[in-house]
Amino acid sequence: MPMFFCYSSKVILAVSRSAAPFQSNVMCIRPYSKYLIRSMTTHISPLKSHEYDYDLVVIGGGSGGLACAKEAVALGARVACLDYVKPSPVGSKWGLGGTCVNVGCIPKKLMHQAASLGEAVHESVAYGWQIPEPEKIKPDWSKLVQAVQNHIKSVNWVTRVDLRDKKVEYINGLGYFKDQHTIIAKMKNGTERSITAQNILIAVGGRPRYSPIPGAVEYGITSDDIFSLGREPGKTLIVGAGYIGLECAGFLKGLGYDATVMVRSVVLREFDQQMAEIIKDSMVERGIKFLFTTLPNSVEKQSDGRFQVKWTNSKTGEEGSDIFDTVLFAIGRKGLVDDLNLDAAGVEVKNDKIVASESEQTNIPHIYAVGDILHGKPELTPVAIHAGRLLARRLFSGSTQFMDYTNVATTVFTPLEYSCVGLSEEVALQKYGEENIEVFHGFYKPTEFFIPQKSVRYCYLKAIAERSGDQKVLGLHYVGPVAGEVMQGFAAAVKAGLTMKILLNTVGIHPTTAEEFTRLSITKRSGLDPTPATCCS
Repeated sequence: MPMFFCYSSKVILAVSRSAAPFQSNVMCIRPYSKYLIRSMTTHISPLKSHEYDYDLVVIGGGSGGLACAKEAVALGARVACLDYVKPSPVGSKWGLGGTCVNVGCIPKKLMHQAASLGEAVHESVAYGWQIPEPEKIKPDWSKLVQAVQNHIKSVNWVTRVDLRDKKVEYINGLGYFKDQHTIIAKMKNGTERSITAQNILIAVGGRPRYSPIPGAVEYGITSDDIFSLGREPGKTLIVGAGYIGLECAGFLKGLGYDATVMVRSVVLREFDQQMAEIIKDSMVERGIKFLFTTLPNSVEKQSDGRFQVKWTNSKTGEEGSDIFDTVLFAIGRKGLVDDLNLDAAGVEVKNDKIVASESEQTNIPHIYAVGDILHGKPELTPVAIHAGRLLARRLFSGSTQFMDYTNVATTVFTPLEYSCVGLSEEVALQKYGEENIEVFHGFYKPTEFFIPQKSVRYCYLKAIAERSGDQKVLGLHYVGPVAGEVMQGFAAAVKAGLTMKILLNTVGIHPTTAEEFTRLSITKRSGLDPTPATCCS
């Protein structure tokens, strides 16, 4: 039957071959519905704007950019995605997919798993497994790296095929602005291609910084390089005590390599500091060394190919040095704004990041940004993905839903993992005042730790809540086994308005570590000992 698509004041008539006389179905769609029409029906010609080559051009082939591109195409938009990776100073390069797939979350988790498996092999002896000479067991670094890289390459390929199948045009070129609607793609062979777009998304992410000291760039590596390192890392100095530095130190130590962390000020600056101290102490117990309040001065290559690092203690002024096989810098990341020629578009930048509103819109109305390139937003893959999808829906389906950047859970994959959602205790105190919050806390004893006699002194969790009423939960923090798996469900509960009344009336699953959240009855204010007598007390 005839179908009328109402768009603004225009009516588009599409008559099917089997149309019966005097029958009609009228469907009115809000502005931008031309993209829906394009994807919903083949009975009419696509409503393309000939003013631009594309409805959307995405600069950056990472998680956020790809999510937005694929969602936009599903809604009928014409989309191109530009992606190009400059090799690191030591020559590391990778394929489509961005930081997470290639040099971030995925290889990090695989290395963390490799280290955890090694620990499990040694623990298995206590559980009755007959392992001949377990103390001599060590990983094959080259085989591990090859396995990790093979997996990454398979993801690169699947991602490329997925773009092709979804009709996203992939352009393997470095994109930069010519003007507010024109992007120049600089190809590998040096040629350039000019494309225009009605909307442009910047999703270029960032790259690691190097310390501004002699020898850092020449002889150091970063997280861009460690997962494809062609030799054993050996004795390693990690400069930086953020989550990337601690994670690298953790899996390197777990794989049998000496690891030292150089700390400028505090460990895990952006996280709850009580939990950060617990993580640091647990790593020290495992044999990871820390150089506190220390700044590197230089990296010098020795005749044997190793590296001498000289440093100064910023508190005492004392100088020191040591020899390392590898020096890894993890002092933060820099947004990749330099190559974009943003001045040509007039996009506002602050501290190497793009300034945008809560709708991811920059100061130029049709130019947007998502992911790690955004100033003041969580640098997390799931955040970029969700923000990218929601942006596409607002642009091409009339959605009004915006990304909610509050109460986003995250995990630090150190040997003893740390996961959290919501406010840290410091932020809660600052925001609500000490008299208006209650902190429930406790140590716990994972059942699986007992037989191999693993240390339980750092297994700790806490809930930060409002003091009044049903005590709405403001933040949850957990250090222990599989922290990310434990926290994911609680993150949804916090998002839905979890209260301590609900939490403490929830029956836990026994014996698990996650159930410990349902047993948090001791507050810091009470001064009572939060250490349990047994695993079931």
